[in-house]
Amino acid sequence: MFEVRGLTIRYDGVAAVRDVSFDVREREVTAFIGPSGCGKTTILRTLNRMNDLVPSATVEGSVLFHGLDLYAPDVDAVEVRRRIGMVFQKPNPFPRSIRDNVAFGPRSIGLTDDLDERIERALRQAALWDEVKDRLNRNAWRLSGGQQQRLCIARCLAVEPEVLLMDEPASALDPISSGRIEDLIHELKRDYAIVIITHNMQQAARVAARTAFFSVDPPEHENDHPYGVLVEIGETRRIFTSPRDPRTEAYVTGRFG
Repeated sequence: MFEVRGLTIRYDGVAAVRDVSFDVREREVTAFIGPSGCGKTTILRTLNRMNDLVPSATVEGSVLFHGLDLYAPDVDAVEVRRRIGMVFQKPNPFPRSIRDNVAFGPRSIGLTDDLDERIERALRQAALWDEVKDRLNRNAWRLSGGQQQRLCIARCLAVEPEVLLMDEPASALDPISSGRIEDLIHELKRDYAIVIITHNMQQAARVAARTAFFSVDPPEHENDHPYGVLVEIGETRRIFTSPRDPRTEAYVTGRFG
């Protein structure tokens, strides 16, 4: 689904990540792991052009989605973000009703036919319908943290994306809510490609078919800045049991990071 080749991302001319290449497959969960500051979120935001919103950011290399260059001049960034949804670390529902939260995306792009059916379908996909079906007009901020995060997932699903990008979606939640998010990921991967950032090694092992380990390389010259690199990517079991790079082994065994 994604073919990323030679990706280098800079802020104000300073490289945050360099020469990153990987693939993301359909109907599969890919986990990004690595220490803080290695560029995981920067790379994730590049997959749906959210870095466009940062004036100082520049992107080099190629990001192909179904073979289409997402950074070609004629590509509509808004359409990219519709097809490639994002779920953030902290739940961010709008201060509106549950119904209006889910309806916001479809309304904004003109998908207003059968809107009630679309809202119900998205909430069911997010495993939230049974908990909120009798209070759809209640303010979304009155939901628990775990429910709010599933509402944000439903908000993404309502516009019928092909990919879900998740930036530590369970890190701000209690263990029970975190487990529900993991269960939901297992359900959603039947229909979507999912890329998830997590600092929880056990979570990556539970939910991901493939795992990418990122690290920070030291600067090449004294006045340069350190930058993120992709150390290795592969089948999750292999990454955790027989990594090919000693840096990966040191990280997954807890010796650094």
